[in-house]
Amino acid sequence: MSAWVLPDHIADVLPSEARHIEEIRRKLLDMARCYGFELVMPPLLEHLESLLSGTGEALDLQTFKLVDQLSGRMMGLRADSTPQVARIDAHLLNRQGVARLCYCGSVLHTRPGGPHASREPLQFGAEIYGHAGLEADLETLTLALDCLQAAQVSAVRVDMVHARIVHAILKLAPWRAEQVGQIHAALAAKDGSELKSLCRGAPTVVENALLALVQLYGDAKVLQEAKACLPDLPEVRDAIAQLQWLAGHLSGTSVSFDLADLRGYAYYSGAMFSLYAPAASDALARGGRYDEVGSVFGRKRPAVGFSLDVKALAAAAAPRALRAAIRAPWGEEPALRSAIADLRRQGETVVCVLPGHESEVDEFECDRELSQANGQWIVKII
Repeated sequence: MSAWVLPDHIADVLPSEARHIEEIRRKLLDMARCYGFELVMPPLLEHLESLLSGTGEALDLQTFKLVDQLSGRMMGLRADSTPQVARIDAHLLNRQGVARLCYCGSVLHTRPGGPHASREPLQFGAEIYGHAGLEADLETLTLALDCLQAAQVSAVRVDMVHARIVHAILKLAPWRAEQVGQIHAALAAKDGSELKSLCRGAPTVVENALLALVQLYGDAKVLQEAKACLPDLPEVRDAIAQLQWLAGHLSGTSVSFDLADLRGYAYYSGAMFSLYAPAASDALARGGRYDEVGSVFGRKRPAVGFSLDVKALAAAAAPRALRAAIRAPWGEEPALRSAIADLRRQGETVVCVLPGHESEVDEFECDRELSQANGQWIVKII
């Protein structure tokens, strides 16, 4: 095999795409700062037990593992940053009030999330710790929508579900851990026959409720149907009310519900959302409430957040034009070099044409040039 061939689902990012990704990354971080989120930078790898504590089997299977040559302990390359941010909130910041934290960095997956997905997503996320109310859920969801808007993604649709609906139904019968995972998979796949098979021996009310969930997807009418056909449990009533409250604050945004779809990491404990757009085949962002995520670090705090892959977002966003730049001749004349330096200090991109390469400007659209007139260097429109 050639030395330059990369592993499957790992790719270099070339200039135009890299510029697009970086511009979006900056817009996302700027948007998060506008909401009052503080940037943190967790390490790419850390001790495995810290990285995976309380996250469930799905994240364990996605995590690359290696042995630390210094300590002999097992290490993991992060597949998701939320457990790390929860650790930072619990042990390093240790604030009593609200903490708004954001991050952006590469994560690594042992397997791609889809046929065309990367195993090295550039994960951006924002999380609120310390507030249990729906106000934090709404702020997180609003920020996620604003981030997609900042990236120039149009026709975004919000799809919502609540983790406690399925959890409340499953508590009506005893299940083995592997059965719960199989039920979640069957619900996400809308596989009624598989659910019937998994529910053998379970109370009829549980089987009927799980089969009803398979049909509960669509617009706001779904929530009314859920009230009528699901067991009248306090957790179910509260969950439906929370979804109604959140959806009611998203005027002008297309909102749908899929009460069977609990795809995502096992730490979610409340309302969950996914953001879709016609330009992408899968969700561009996912998030929700995960109040249990910090408990393994000895400090259980209310928590809600979302994350997205900046690379996937860039692929779905409107294409960017080449960046406007100024073309300048190469030379040693002090006045020329001073003029170029002044323009760059003003934030302009100045591309010096190296001798013999006058037509090799690719990534930048040079719509102006620096030329000499009456003994002075001035910028002219090309």
